[in-house]
Amino acid sequence: MIDKKKFYINGKWINPIKPNEIKVIDPATEKDCAVISLGGLDDVNLAVSSAKKALENWAFTSKDEKVKLLESLYELYKKRWADIAEAITLEMGAPKDFSTQLQAGTGASHIKSFIKYLKEFKFEKILGDHAKNQKIIYEPKGVCALITPWNWPMNQVCLKVIPALASGCTMILKPSELAPLSSMILAEIIDEAKFPNGVFNLINGDGAVTGDALTSHPDVNMISFTGSTRAGALISQNAAKDFKRISLELGGKGANIIFKDADPEAVERGALRCFRNSGQSCNAPTRMLVEKSIYHEAVERVKKFANDLKVDDPKKEGDHIGPVISETQYDKIQTLIQKGIDEGAKLVAGGIGKPSGIEKGYFVKPTAFANVNNQMQIARTEIFGPVLSIIPFETEEEAIKIANDTPYGLTNYIQTQDQDKANRVARKLRSGMVDVNGAGIAVDAPFGGFKHSGIGREAGAKGLEEFLEVKSVGGWNEN
Repeated sequence: MIDKKKFYINGKWINPIKPNEIKVIDPATEKDCAVISLGGLDDVNLAVSSAKKALENWAFTSKDEKVKLLESLYELYKKRWADIAEAITLEMGAPKDFSTQLQAGTGASHIKSFIKYLKEFKFEKILGDHAKNQKIIYEPKGVCALITPWNWPMNQVCLKVIPALASGCTMILKPSELAPLSSMILAEIIDEAKFPNGVFNLINGDGAVTGDALTSHPDVNMISFTGSTRAGALISQNAAKDFKRISLELGGKGANIIFKDADPEAVERGALRCFRNSGQSCNAPTRMLVEKSIYHEAVERVKKFANDLKVDDPKKEGDHIGPVISETQYDKIQTLIQKGIDEGAKLVAGGIGKPSGIEKGYFVKPTAFANVNNQMQIARTEIFGPVLSIIPFETEEEAIKIANDTPYGLTNYIQTQDQDKANRVARKLRSGMVDVNGAGIAVDAPFGGFKHSGIGREAGAKGLEEFLEVKSVGGWNEN
């Protein structure tokens, strides 16, 4: 079993002040694969104190020095790429090829992207020709609590840690206790890159104790959190007590609007995006809205796609999907599948129980429901598993109304070969992102949502700005 009981605080791997161990479970086997420690209030106090002290110098470190360190980090990350991918496969069950290409790959892409934006970013500028003695200065927000989920470990960690480093912030990272191993490899990389002691700290722990201690700590200036909408609301309450800055990337229930003039691969592409990563993506298109004239055909195509999609051991190569993260998550998904059946939706693929031939592991059948209406629980709840609801619509206006009729607003999808219609519908969808015809969202495009899907944006220039305060100075004159 892998021993990862230490925390990374002030440039050293140290034991927790009070031992409190839990096992990390391999979701493909249901067996223990590692042991970690859960941090308590004293551990959090030590890490925050370390970050606060390091901020005194790191906040004023030159851009050139930060670029140099981040470029070193990027080179070291590439050397540990395979280790990171292997850890993600073990801790959260992402299949080997998917872990290597996408899970670990997104982390590398964000590091490279933020280096580019750091080089281009002007931390000081004059307000304008009309006010040449008015200086605008971008400064780090300070000590940051970074709390990340288990479903895209390196993607979400690098979306927070790298811009925080680039901006001059110091930080305490608390990765998900369900999937902490890849984050601990990143801590090793940061240590090897020789960032100053205390700039980056890592504590493992749960939300109720460790997360609460971090988000309510008086010396934490900013919280960046990715996870459930419920947890985001609780964190917001902690932040409000002393006006901490917050960035929240929360849940989603994306609609994929498929018009009758969609391209020939649109249905299968949408089903794949729903089922990929075993449905454990906040931006997954889990509601497929299909124009009535092609609805029956689309349902049959989804049925075939879901039945043909392989579910298998994540340690194998191939394009199959793996298990979901935990027994708790598995049970939640099973309950919601049964709820869909009870509500009267038509089960066209998948259903209750594990896939045929699989007895161990938290594996879920790729599941699709037809004849769903938008008031059913399966159409309104973020299931976070490979479950697709297929909903008919008649007009463009009705499709927009259904798509927007949700508490969430993260990512919506449009499939049509009429570009004017695509642009028109995109403007009317209430979501932070819209993907047209599988174009995808660029690695440096602002990532975030409307409504209950969160506050703020990650990635690219906007992601860097999330970690910066703006100061106006009047009467500034250059020497």
